[in-house]
Amino acid sequence: MDIQFTTLGAIVGLVIAIVLIIKKVQPAYGLILGALIGGLIGGGGLTGTVTAMINGAGTMMSSVLRILTSGILAGALIKTGAAQKIAETIVDKIGQKRAVASIAIATMIICAVGVFIDISVITVAPIALAIGEKAGLSKSGVLLAMIGGGKAGNIISPNPNTIAVSEAFKLDLTAVMIRNIIPAVFALVVTILLASLLAGRTGDPITRKDLEAADDNQLPNFLQAAAGPLTVIILLALRPLLNIAIDPLIALPLGGIVCVLVTGHVKELIACTEFGLSKVAGVAILLIGTGTIAGIIKASALQTDVTTLLEAMNMPAFILAPLAGILMAAATASTTAGSTVAAQTFSGPLLSAGVPALAAAAMIHAGSTVVDSLPHGSFFHATGGSVYMDIRSRMKLIPYEALVGLTSTVVSVIVYLVLA
Repeated sequence: MDIQFTTLGAIVGLVIAIVLIIKKVQPAYGLILGALIGGLIGGGGLTGTVTAMINGAGTMMSSVLRILTSGILAGALIKTGAAQKIAETIVDKIGQKRAVASIAIATMIICAVGVFIDISVITVAPIALAIGEKAGLSKSGVLLAMIGGGKAGNIISPNPNTIAVSEAFKLDLTAVMIRNIIPAVFALVVTILLASLLAGRTGDPITRKDLEAADDNQLPNFLQAAAGPLTVIILLALRPLLNIAIDPLIALPLGGIVCVLVTGHVKELIACTEFGLSKVAGVAILLIGTGTIAGIIKASALQTDVTTLLEAMNMPAFILAPLAGILMAAATASTTAGSTVAAQTFSGPLLSAGVPALAAAAMIHAGSTVVDSLPHGSFFHATGGSVYMDIRSRMKLIPYEALVGLTSTVVSVIVYLVLA
């Protein structure tokens, strides 16, 4: 007989996990311990709780495999200098007069082609700081441009969060990526407007000591740098265009291999894969931990209770999608973990309520970018560190980042309403 946990148990488990993560417990362990305690409080007993946790983690395995292989592409783009070359080319073409726009667009594209959002910001940061120092931009404006651009790129990328959401709804990855193109464009526009507003702020200057020494390594030309991402885009596009299904498990590593071959770094292939694995291993482990708490929440009465609450408030069922993404991402301070928990937990109720799978996935995905960069997550600290910003100054950017994410979420909902 299937065990159902109480809503109280699911909520307590999630709260415990959040507290543990805030207290600097390794996030995967925090999520696992929160799931265990929540399951016990929720009335599942030790055996039932462990079974639900294992089942929840098991649902993540296909996503974990795809994420692990995506590390080959990410590692190749970074180690060969392809990502840096793409960013530099975009900035050069747009020009320093449009510095904020060029920084945001560069980060968006780097993230959209398969580099994780935090790595995208770290990759673009040295270029952005150099441009910002010459143009007299503030550090806050430059960082917001990168983060906002990354958020826009993240919802249309073959990154772990997109993979996890598409897996939860059993959708084609390319379809989920394409669905949020319009929301991504709006998020980019809002990013440029807000970052331009902050860029002229005084008291937050970029100084010479913030600039890194130029890298002497020879970068590939732009065509070489773009070969890997183009390979991935073409392979993933074969399904909607010609009904030829190339799984991301194949397309993403192939793009990485093409990148290494074309840029002439064949001898560094193993080094690229090892570097890429080091970058995705943490995400893969986090997803396993996320799966355990998702297993408890999914087997609890929380789904029914939340749906009932929305009905009592006379709110339409589709509101559950963006709301779930926002709340779960805030709880985990992670786009990937938040969108995964939300999709795993509420896919059933949303589909039962008649919300199309693709629309629900897109709204959850967009919603998970609203308040995903809180201080109990690594993204907050990694991005602040990329421009040598102190925690207090970094905290002040959170409302602006939330506006960017909220923009893509609102537009994603509008797209659903228009197409419904």
